[in-house]
Amino acid sequence: MAINEPATRPENPRFSSGPCAKPPTFDVTKLSDAPLGRSHRAAVGKARLKAAIEGTREILGIPADYKIGIVPASDTGAVEMAMWNLLGARKVEMLAWESFGAGWVTDAVKQLKLDAQVKTADYGQIVDLSTVDTDNDVVFTWNGTTSGVRVPDGDWIKADRTGLTICDATSAAFAQVLPWDKLDVTTFSWQKVLGGEAAHGMIVLSPRAVERLESYTPAWPLPKIFRLTKGGKLIEGIFEGATINTPSMLAVEDYLLALDWARSVGGLEGLIARANANTKAVADFVEMHDWIDFLAHDPATMSNTSVCLTFTDARVKDGAAFAKDIAKRLDTEGVAYDIGAYRDAPAGLRIWCGGTVETSDVVALMPWVEWAFETEIAALSETV
Repeated sequence: MAINEPATRPENPRFSSGPCAKPPTFDVTKLSDAPLGRSHRAAVGKARLKAAIEGTREILGIPADYKIGIVPASDTGAVEMAMWNLLGARKVEMLAWESFGAGWVTDAVKQLKLDAQVKTADYGQIVDLSTVDTDNDVVFTWNGTTSGVRVPDGDWIKADRTGLTICDATSAAFAQVLPWDKLDVTTFSWQKVLGGEAAHGMIVLSPRAVERLESYTPAWPLPKIFRLTKGGKLIEGIFEGATINTPSMLAVEDYLLALDWARSVGGLEGLIARANANTKAVADFVEMHDWIDFLAHDPATMSNTSVCLTFTDARVKDGAAFAKDIAKRLDTEGVAYDIGAYRDAPAGLRIWCGGTVETSDVVALMPWVEWAFETEIAALSETV
């Protein structure tokens, strides 16, 4: 029996968890002031890069004595840069509860060959943070992009710690409160919460991290693209707009446009409110349907950006195939693109709910998820 399609469609079907949806007011013609064909080291280029750094500081409330740099290779490059420069000075604890955190564990143990204490949790959960000793260096993700869970707060990090905290915050920055006094190195990328273009990362250093950089030399060689110091001193230019390698000035202009949009919706507070409203729209739907649930086990650790869902209906025997068919059907209908679960994660859907997504589009999407589910269940019944 044919199942009626919902009457309303999302105006923007882009729910990818990265690159994420552009801000609702995005128009490519607004990038016409980008200094294309100009050197990023010319005054105009440095000024735009400096504006990106200071705009980031303003909206995220980053302390004045923290250093902010634009670095190559997106968030991955920023995390790798932090690990290669800073780890090895003292014992390290590696925390992982999803695929990217597991990647940082691999780098620490197999590439840097550190004697690291590794603490892991299954998808949908996080490790017991009360067991973490922040007198050690600690590497962790704030928001698990592929698992739909996040760190609830920074209370577990000691104010008088002697270790450094290195935090991959790429799906958290601009959507969640980050306790800067508890974070020594924080990284994120433009293509996540603000919907910027890919390939550029941000690294934020506390004074404690700078002190480590200037007092410790790692045992391994550092490629030029990772180097943050010269002659035992921080390369200050990196944190003033003089990037390590050539950035895309078009991407920089796009990020500046996204920062302007963020200001227009109320800055960080407004961005968080938008993400929370989007997540609530999904939560309201989940509460009304017993065949779908959040992958996150604890509401206190549930992400408000990368919202991961699983199908719980007993009639679904092959969860991976079923979820893939749901995602494909929604894509074919043009109502939701790129919402399949990450390849290493449990089968299901992953709906990006960051602030660049309109709540009206999330509300319009959810009946389509029900339509796709019922259509696929009917198809299963026909094959029995």
